[in-house]
Amino acid sequence: MIWKTKITQLLNLRYPLIMGAFGGWGKSEFASVFSNVGGLGIIAALNFPNLEDFKKDLQNMKSLTTKPFGVNLSLPHHILRDNEEGEKTRKRYLDYIEIALDENCHIFTTSGYKAAFIGKRVHEAGGLWFHKCVLIKHAVSAEKQGADGVTLVGLEGTGFKNPLTNTTLVNVTLGRKLLKIPIIAAGGIGDARGFLSALALGADAVCLGTALMATEECPVPKNIKEKWLQLDIFEESFHDKIYKYNVKNFMAPSTAIGHFEKLVPLQTLIEELITGATKILDSWGFDHDELNTLDP
Repeated sequence: MIWKTKITQLLNLRYPLIMGAFGGWGKSEFASVFSNVGGLGIIAALNFPNLEDFKKDLQNMKSLTTKPFGVNLSLPHHILRDNEEGEKTRKRYLDYIEIALDENCHIFTTSGYKAAFIGKRVHEAGGLWFHKCVLIKHAVSAEKQGADGVTLVGLEGTGFKNPLTNTTLVNVTLGRKLLKIPIIAAGGIGDARGFLSALALGADAVCLGTALMATEECPVPKNIKEKWLQLDIFEESFHDKIYKYNVKNFMAPSTAIGHFEKLVPLQTLIEELITGATKILDSWGFDHDELNTLDP
């Protein structure tokens, strides 16, 4: 099956799959595996306080894969003020951008606060800029600021919450009506049906985060991964962590963890996801060798 979407075409990917930005663990050894199986591996720049270490990891990435990959920068969840401290912070982020550009990486994802200053520099260099949002209004704003695409994270996702966050279903379907740029769906997606459903809702790709924590290659300590695999996502305390507003980041998987019972190789996870989606399409009577979601 050939998967043809705005994202696969724009980024030259085999599958419309994007790796989440893993704070602490999104480095070349992990990201390269995701790129090699057909998705877009992501290196989280802030995992490298030392810029030279960041450069070395980019170089290592290029030795591990010839496939496309991207770099993520998460901005502070507060205003970058127009003062000396704010300017120093902006320069720090732009330093990461310059190093990545020098290493021939031209795909960048951002999250957190406004990142138009990053997008501007990326576009000057002929690169692509994608911004992650939890609210539709922020996605609309990112589009106006020139983002080449947005990741829309639904309430089912993990991490920081906004009190006005909607579900993945609402975010993607309404985002498809309000946005012209490509949409990457995120939040609670962990199996073939979730993947295929996101495309049907109007997404051009899916971002996998928690699902990848159920893989052998994910560098999260094994005892933590095994503990997460035993979680009951319908239990009250877990439900509260995911669905209630929380301004603090927390160490927990999303509801996608409910789809997994054991650790598997990352390649196996992706192959089963794609094969499962193909079988579902076959059961619906879809008899083409290509799934094309591009606008007619």
